[in-house]
Amino acid sequence: MSVKKALILIPDGVGLRNFVFSKIPKLLKQKDIELTYWNATPFDFSEADLNEIKLKGKSHPKSDLYKRARKIIEIKQSISRTGNLNYGSYLFKPAAKTFKQKLKNGIETFFVKKYNSTLEGLRVKIKETEAQTSYYKSCLTQLRIEQPDVLVVSNQRPINAVAPVEAARHLGIPTVSFIFSWDNIPKATMVVETDFYMVWSELMKDQLLEYYPYIKDSQISIVGTPQFEIHFMENFKLSRHEYFKTYDLDTDKDYICFSGDDVTTSPHDQIYLQDVAQAVRDLNNNKTLDKPLGIIFRPCPVDFSARFDKVLSEFKEEITVIRPAWKKYEGSWNSIMPSIEDQVLLTSTVAHTKFVVNVGSSMVFDYASQHKPCLFINYNPKGVELKKDIHKIYKYIHFESMPNKNAVIWLSTKEEIADKLLEGLNNPSSYVENAQKWFEIINHHSPEKASERIVEAIEEISKKP
Repeated sequence: MSVKKALILIPDGVGLRNFVFSKIPKLLKQKDIELTYWNATPFDFSEADLNEIKLKGKSHPKSDLYKRARKIIEIKQSISRTGNLNYGSYLFKPAAKTFKQKLKNGIETFFVKKYNSTLEGLRVKIKETEAQTSYYKSCLTQLRIEQPDVLVVSNQRPINAVAPVEAARHLGIPTVSFIFSWDNIPKATMVVETDFYMVWSELMKDQLLEYYPYIKDSQISIVGTPQFEIHFMENFKLSRHEYFKTYDLDTDKDYICFSGDDVTTSPHDQIYLQDVAQAVRDLNNNKTLDKPLGIIFRPCPVDFSARFDKVLSEFKEEITVIRPAWKKYEGSWNSIMPSIEDQVLLTSTVAHTKFVVNVGSSMVFDYASQHKPCLFINYNPKGVELKKDIHKIYKYIHFESMPNKNAVIWLSTKEEIADKLLEGLNNPSSYVENAQKWFEIINHHSPEKASERIVEAIEEISKKP
């Protein structure tokens, strides 16, 4: 029997890009599948001519503490199982400035000790706790009204997705969650447990089976991710003329992209941007390039700090800021979210820049999608108080998937930046080839057909008991 209705749960903004701003709604419609979004975000689905119902209610206050304790326990188990201390890099010291923060940290520590040897008990406790809430009861009511044939969860991390999933399980509705990012499994982000799972790659499937032995092979579908589909949709890219005109760029220049990270990942990003800008200025002054070079600075979407202001002022001839076109919604804690406009901006930026420079970002795959190289910054700045050792970033477990270290061009010292920029401009082909091999490991190919595979998986799952 074919699916009559798919209900897609969007518990937070990260699901919008994959399940709303992709081909998935159109493909479901083509299969005569009724689609409704169960929306916990401020995004108005009527703007995209899509049906929605609001997900209302809150998780139990203890549940988020259970979630944090579960992550710590799983990371410790990974260290114990493998002997690899790099798993510890995924744990961050929690804030402890206020009494409330200290109290939460104390409770979290208690839960870690209590459930350290009985993780199964903690998994059950999270579900049982959520099933006691009025939020859970309202989810039951909503599901009885909607009567979907399948509940799809856009990502596996949010605690507010547990109650809807448990309510669906109580009513016998098949559930499936999408593992939304390439680093999510080794960093222990799982909190939503569903009947089935959709993953990016064979690698991610193997990880899911390794880290969560209670999940069986038959529960996993390898689908890829819609995250990179936009790069294969030519009708979304702005022409060079339109892009340069819209963002007031100099048509006599070539541009590279500096993609910013958040302050936790890269607290010294402003220094790296300064160093790259100085290298670009030196290259331009030395007239070693066929065309002068400029930098498009794409900040992290949620970074509105003033830490870049001095650099932007000093290098205003070299740097043009083009902020991600994310939308801010007033009156919501998760108020800054992706938009379809930013999808167009992102793929156009990749199309009209020579390469990207950043600190360990998945933007390497956005550029690989358009056959362009990536430069990874890999040195600590001198003469400042070191807030984070950058070398720890590249020891994260998810970087072990890189099959060849020459999948990117490494900026290992400040002094070599200019030469490496020239390498990216003049000899990109071998790096692009290796980056594409890496891309094929972390994401099912053909990458442009991820939405089709997801829709096929949804349709198939709906037929399973």
